[in-house]
Amino acid sequence: MTQQTIRPLGDRQRANWIRLRTIILLRWVAIAGQFIAVTLTPHLFDIRLELGWCYFAIGVSVIGNLVAGFVFPENKRLSERQNMGLIVFDLLQLGFLLFLTGGLNNPFSLLLLGPVTISATALSFRSTFVLCALAILIVTLLAFFNVPLVTLQGEKLVIPQIFIFGQWIALVIAVTFTSLYSRRVTSEIHLMADALSATQMALAREQKLTDLGGVIAAAAHELGTPLATIKLASTELAAELRDQADLREDAVLIVEQADRCRDILRDMGRAGKDDLYLRQAPLITVIETAADPHMNRGKDVLLSLLGDEKATGSQPTILRMPEIIHGLRNLIQNAVDFAKTTVWVEASWTDDFVTVRIFDDGPGFPSHLIGRLGDPLMGRRRRRQNTSSRPEYEGMGLGLFIAKTLLERSGATLRFANGADEAGYRRSPIGAVIEVRWPRDKIDARDGENAVPIMPNARFAEA
Repeated sequence: MTQQTIRPLGDRQRANWIRLRTIILLRWVAIAGQFIAVTLTPHLFDIRLELGWCYFAIGVSVIGNLVAGFVFPENKRLSERQNMGLIVFDLLQLGFLLFLTGGLNNPFSLLLLGPVTISATALSFRSTFVLCALAILIVTLLAFFNVPLVTLQGEKLVIPQIFIFGQWIALVIAVTFTSLYSRRVTSEIHLMADALSATQMALAREQKLTDLGGVIAAAAHELGTPLATIKLASTELAAELRDQADLREDAVLIVEQADRCRDILRDMGRAGKDDLYLRQAPLITVIETAADPHMNRGKDVLLSLLGDEKATGSQPTILRMPEIIHGLRNLIQNAVDFAKTTVWVEASWTDDFVTVRIFDDGPGFPSHLIGRLGDPLMGRRRRRQNTSSRPEYEGMGLGLFIAKTLLERSGATLRFANGADEAGYRRSPIGAVIEVRWPRDKIDARDGENAVPIMPNARFAEA
């Protein structure tokens, strides 16, 4: 089976998520606000405005909206370039209106933050940078060039230059900070969404294999009876055709093929029951199942039990959950990828906890990243630089996130460390250390809230 790498969506792909209809609706709201403000201001505050030019700027926006609404379908998805073009138009149109209405003397200059914030949440970093630079340029020009606000009595409404400078500083900082903040939060939300989607796909694949085993077991069970009937009938037919060699040869062939089908179905049924009916298994069996794909990759993978059976009882039988198997498998893969020669997997238990520790003799985790391990797709730039030395592994982001999410879903807590920072390890040298710990009642298949019920034996009903 080919393993596919799941990569996050890029910024340009996310720009395509925005519908033209959404932009048009937002622009109609802005047009309505601009029209009301320009129309009512002269009457409410006795301020003289260049109404002709103001209505011209608003009219251009109206025409653009009408053309976009009639030419393109409502469900059209905008590309990166189209989104950027619309936001540039909105910035220039709003800047022109502010130029006609006092520049930075107008308190509505704060609205320049709107288009920039939208670009930070939807467009690429390059586009956002260009739009921020354009917004800062517009703010700077408005600080020096504008049509002043004049009352009907001829009095200019101008705030002191120190306040103009403060307004300029505040807007520049707001454009920069708002863009960075919005982009950072949106990027983390998108990364988490991508990683959770990959986690669900991994769990669905594991569950699909389990369900497939169930189908195989059911097929083997249901086909057993008709095959037995075919074999019985063909055997009797072969005995009766003892004097007819040609027909007896065909009957014997049917018997042989029935036996072959029986053997195939027995093997399939055994494999299917391993997945469908073995809902519980000893702790070491679950660990062996998780480690099996990585046992022959050129590194020694050593499994051991450290539980004191005299003090805490026999080895626990735990739930054979896809989350546990897939999560441990990813952690063991990470250890095998970075180990020099050996990976150790140690399981221990007490009356309250079940613990699995995975450690290797590799270089260990980068010390500055230990606190961030388990975050999705972390350190992508650093991974691109290091893939030449470790081409078989693309980093610790998505894989560890999937493992951490699946294991935490089963009730576990994870801890990442380096052997040099840990005391009590007998082997040396030790690189990375991963500890997975469950409350025993969360995964114990014999006791606790998740115990698998054992049905009592029942007599067969008489025919």
